[in-house]
Amino acid sequence: MIARRVLLAGAAAPLLARPSLGQGRFPNRPIRFLIPWAPGGTLDGFMRLQTELFQQEFGQPVLIENRPGARGTLAALQLTNQARPDGYTIAHHHLSVIRHPFLTRRPTWDPVSDFTYIMQQTGFVFGHVVHPASGWNTLADMFAEARRRPGELTYGTSGIATSNHLAMEELCEREGVQMVHVPYRGTTENITALLARQIHCIANSNTWVPNVEAGQLRLLAVWTRDRLRAFPNAPTLTELGYGMVVTSPYGIVGPKGMDPEIVEFFHQAFRKTQLHPTVQAFMARNDQPDEYLGPADYTAFARERAVYEQRMVARLNLSID
Repeated sequence: MIARRVLLAGAAAPLLARPSLGQGRFPNRPIRFLIPWAPGGTLDGFMRLQTELFQQEFGQPVLIENRPGARGTLAALQLTNQARPDGYTIAHHHLSVIRHPFLTRRPTWDPVSDFTYIMQQTGFVFGHVVHPASGWNTLADMFAEARRRPGELTYGTSGIATSNHLAMEELCEREGVQMVHVPYRGTTENITALLARQIHCIANSNTWVPNVEAGQLRLLAVWTRDRLRAFPNAPTLTELGYGMVVTSPYGIVGPKGMDPEIVEFFHQAFRKTQLHPTVQAFMARNDQPDEYLGPADYTAFARERAVYEQRMVARLNLSID
């Protein structure tokens, strides 16, 4: 486990020192922040709160651009193909980007050296969610039905070979059942499909919270280490005997070759916004785990995780070719 250094002092610090590079102090124009998921999810809200705080402090907006599709890899593609390492284009980064090169014979990037790792932030809160009309009250109920109807039940995720897809396939393998994977571009599309009963289950992050609270959908299990404060009756996968914790930690990266001074500026700036009471309250409401890592530790995590992802892709014989 990589040690986490929590910079609590940053939360109450005055205006952070800004790099003086070339044509004045950085940043002197708007910054693009690429999010490879559809708008409206927890991650989207988490980052929009922080970009508002960033603008208040530094006077320059961070403009969020949502790029859904392609298993959440379009932001990474933009960084590696078009973005300059000047700090004016950064992106949300997640495990599917690290996994992607091992899924194809023609990898588009190196999962470590082709990015500048700035800061790991938090992780997803995944869960199994079904329609109440299914009659399933537990995960065991759903798997029992899947066992009776092999290859008939469907589950939705945010894409092929995403962390939640891999976790769901592992669960199906353990249970000896066959369920059909239906990939979508984001969690909002999953919810729409489940409400319309076009799929049987969502195995995805917690944009489903309002629908579960309203009784429109039912939460069977969560994938976090502990039960969610908002849903104390929903057991974890660990409690159910699977011994799995799946949060798919994520953070912020830029193109390779960024100036270390700009990297540290972003690190301190976004650590400060994440520790802001407004963002902390948002994280508490959404049961988001603290997965903080600074630049060096985040890079080391990516290097270690790449080895793991390569091994898992080979073990499961996964390919997108």
